[in-house]
Amino acid sequence: MSSPRPTFRVLKNGYDRFAVDDAIEKYAAEVEDLQNKLKVYEEQIARMSEQMNALQTQYQNMANSLDAEKAAAENIARLSLREANEIIGTAQRNADLIVRQALITAREILSELSRLYTDANIIRESTRAKLEGLIKELDEFRLPKMPEMEWLKKAEEKMR
Repeated sequence: MSSPRPTFRVLKNGYDRFAVDDAIEKYAAEVEDLQNKLKVYEEQIARMSEQMNALQTQYQNMANSLDAEKAAAENIARLSLREANEIIGTAQRNADLIVRQALITAREILSELSRLYTDANIIRESTRAKLEGLIKELDEFRLPKMPEMEWLKKAEEKMR
């Protein structure tokens, strides 16, 4: 905004007084304008500094909050992993116990089935021997001769 250096006409007793006064007035107005602008800029800088400080405080609060949330998330993840491992361990122990009990029960059932199979074989052999004896007795069994029916008819006629 600065203008080139003014030149004044030289008169008998010095420079042209009106030209100098105009230049001084122009420079004074320019200085006043610059001072007003400087004041406005200083106020803007002050506002911007306050805003920057507020934003820095807000940023710092957010960063602290983020760090706290990150730490909390890490703790939750660590605790969740530990709890999951405990649950898996408990489930594994329970599964092992169930399998062990199932094997014991299966062994008992197989032993009982083996005993029943042996008993069934004994009963089958015993029954077969008895049946063969019965068949033999049936084959040897002889029915007595039936009396003739005529004799019975004659006896009935006599009784009448």
